[in-house]
Amino acid sequence: MRVVWQLLAVVAVWMIGGQCVAAVDGNPWLTLLFGLLTVVLGVLSYRWVVGRTERRPVTEMAPEGAPAAVGRGVLIGVALFVAVLTNLAFAGDYAVDGLGSVTGAVGLFGFMAAAAVTEELVFRGVLFRLVEERAGTWLSLVLTGALFGLMHLLNPNASLWGAVAIAIEAGGMLAAAYAATRTLWLPMGLHFGWNFAASGIFSTEVSGNDTAKGILDSTTSGSKWITGGDFGPEGSVYSVLFGVLLTAAFMWLAHRRGNVVPRRTRRADRADATTTVPR
Repeated sequence: MRVVWQLLAVVAVWMIGGQCVAAVDGNPWLTLLFGLLTVVLGVLSYRWVVGRTERRPVTEMAPEGAPAAVGRGVLIGVALFVAVLTNLAFAGDYAVDGLGSVTGAVGLFGFMAAAAVTEELVFRGVLFRLVEERAGTWLSLVLTGALFGLMHLLNPNASLWGAVAIAIEAGGMLAAAYAATRTLWLPMGLHFGWNFAASGIFSTEVSGNDTAKGILDSTTSGSKWITGGDFGPEGSVYSVLFGVLLTAAFMWLAHRRGNVVPRRTRRADRADATTTVPR
């Protein structure tokens, strides 16, 4: 039942926060405010429900070292997107036409912060972590990554290739980032850094959403396999390539730190079931 209670608590904040942000979409300052409130409520609800249902310190959301971990994640996410966009620019598929909208970037900051935090709480904090206990790190990475990609089929301008790309480059990479660090702060920062760089700075589409209204006024053109087309650069083969490379780096780090959880066997389950505690 802990899976049910944890999902109910976190998804409730995700849905309600998302509705509030969508309702004030025309006002960037209210979008920022509601986005940040969603972040705070999401973190507090996760810490509360996990602490109550699992009766343990919620170490993956420990406040110690959180700012530094988030900062590292943001830097990695921004650098990753810049690497993709640099390749598009050299191919002549991305060009900056001038300055865009600073207020648009303000609203996108709140929108993307809420999306990054709530999605990480659901997919890495609850689903990946609990599936990993039984299925092991690698299988949990594949299963939750696929589910993460499928969720993006609900977005505007979604495509099957876009969902596959998201599953590989983001679902796998973010789960690997959690496995390597055993904290949700870094994948949250990475998720936000990528999304805000794509929308709030370089004004490109994010997962098929209409988010091309950031600081720079830009134009993207060319093959959809290279640029991602209407889905945005997340559908680019460059994003998939760099995402796979970063996933491999995080999993190497997880293995080196002893953070890779093996798949539980039936023998282990039977041993747990027959273990008795002395009176």
